[in-house]
Amino acid sequence: MEISPTLIKKKDNGKYLLIHFDDNSKYNISSKLLRVESPSADVQGHGGPKVIVRNKDNVLIDQIEPVGNYAIRIIFSDNHSSGIYSWGLLYDFGNNHDKYLQEYYNSL
Repeated sequence: MEISPTLIKKKDNGKYLLIHFDDNSKYNISSKLLRVESPSADVQGHGGPKVIVRNKDNVLIDQIEPVGNYAIRIIFSDNHSSGIYSWGLLYDFGNNHDKYLQEYYNSL
């Protein structure tokens, strides 16, 4: 199933990404989760082990840029901007937000 967003915007001064999908699902994804689980190579490990990103409790979403019609790039307040967030990844983050944050906390 291919899903597409119908609304994407930052919320609460960049603490959350508000995203609505065409299946009527709606999510508030925290900037912290988006930052610590960034799909960028510097977080995902350049083919090696994943890097545990620390001290991102106060990171905010500064900007959201479209990448074609399949993804967005998020520019964070700590200047990280290399992750490309596909619709499928954002949908997964929305569906499993608390699980992924708990896994992150467990890894610290």
